[in-house]
Amino acid sequence: MAKCSICGKGVHFGNNVSHSNRKTKAIWKPNVKSVRAKVNGATKKIYVCTSCLKSGLVERA
Repeated sequence: MAKCSICGKGVHFGNNVSHSNRKTKAIWKPNVKSVRAKVNGATKKIYVCTSCLKSGLVERA
């Protein structure tokens, strides 16, 4: 799974815990999009999470 090129947000691991306190493995993936953006004046395809896109940290090409 890809990581965000801006903030480094990636996959998180943990446990799903039921009401009876049984544990099963869980994985939470970030909402990462492939975006064409300007990087050092050149157009480049990078992976960016939607929170970075929404906050305006990325200048789209």
